[in-house]
This record gives sequence, structure tokens and C-alpha cells, in this order.
Amino acid sequence: MMVTVHPKKLPGRWRDGYALDDHTVSSTYLGDDEFGHAQFETKRSDIGELLYGLKYKSDASTVPSIVETVASFIDSWKPGVGLIVPVPPSRHRASQPVLVLADTLAKRIGLPCAPTCVTRTRDVPELKNVYDYNERIRLLADAHSVDKAQVQGRKILLFDDLYRSGATMNAITAALYDRGGAADVFALTITKTRSNQ
Repeated sequence: MMVTVHPKKLPGRWRDGYALDDHTVSSTYLGDDEFGHAQFETKRSDIGELLYGLKYKSDASTVPSIVETVASFIDSWKPGVGLIVPVPPSRHRASQPVLVLADTLAKRIGLPCAPTCVTRTRDVPELKNVYDYNERIRLLADAHSVDKAQVQGRKILLFDDLYRSGATMNAITAALYDRGGAADVFALTITKTRSNQ
């Protein structure tokens, strides 16, 4: 079952890019809990709620709805890509949401998926705790390698689940063009944070 989305254009080095929707619609501060931690009532977009269930509650039942919604968007967008390249996950999980979604999407729309095409060459701290964009870029410099044999001369769909500042996707796009020889890169994420942090 598809959900309604409100696509947002993503600026970056790629030819064209979108997030299907904001991740959250609103977040209201409720006060601190007994441990002094801020508590919020968060309302998410429809697809943001599905992604939250998959990423943070390991609810794989959301995958078909997410993938149908993404496939429908790609059908209307028509980027003309021939390969899906997922962004390498930033943290270790038993099941990686971005890889599950990329693989399922690839099967759904009949494209190959290259989950090993881009790899991290070294550990990078989780960027959600790094608020300065230039610092993110510094941390990501030469942090990814690209298997040129998989991407040279191809039109790539660079795929991620959640877009914050775009630093990681821009770093990977640069690597796909400059070291991989990709013909074109299009960027697509399920959701984006409203603050881009």
C-alpha cells in the first residue's frame, strides 16, 4: 500500500535529487523525564512513520509500503538510471534498513543493486552529532572507496533512507564521479530532517 508523500528537492553535486518527504512534521517539547532527558511528542510524515518503524523498531512489515511508494515516485520522476547504489550504513545493525530497502526496491523495479560498490575506507563518527557542515565534509574526506568496475559509464541512483545535511551523499557522489567514472548520479532518500542537521 502506497502512502502520500510530499517530495523535496535536494541540492547537491548529483544531477537531480529528492527526499520523498520530511521525516517529522512537528515536535513538541513536553518537559524532562526523571533522568533529566528532554521528552518530545513527535509527529512524523506518513512515510516517516513507516521508516521510523523499520529503523528504530525493526518492523519489517513497513518495507512493502515504503518500496511501493518509492517505486511509484521513480516511475513519475523517470531519472533513467541503470543501477541502485545504497549509501553504506553509518552504524552496525543486525539488519540494515537502507540495504533491505535498496535490495527490495531493485527487485521491484527490475534494476541491479550494488550494495558493495561503495565502501567505507575508515571509521567515521556518527554525523548526527556533528553540527558543522564543514566539519562533516572534513570527516568524510576520502572516507569512501568505489568499485570502478561496477559504476564506470553508468547512470546511478544513489539511495539512502534518511537525509540530514547531505554531506555523506555529496562525498559519495564526488567519489562516484571522480574515482568511479559514473556517467551520472541521481540522489534519492526516503525522508529528510527538517533542520538538515
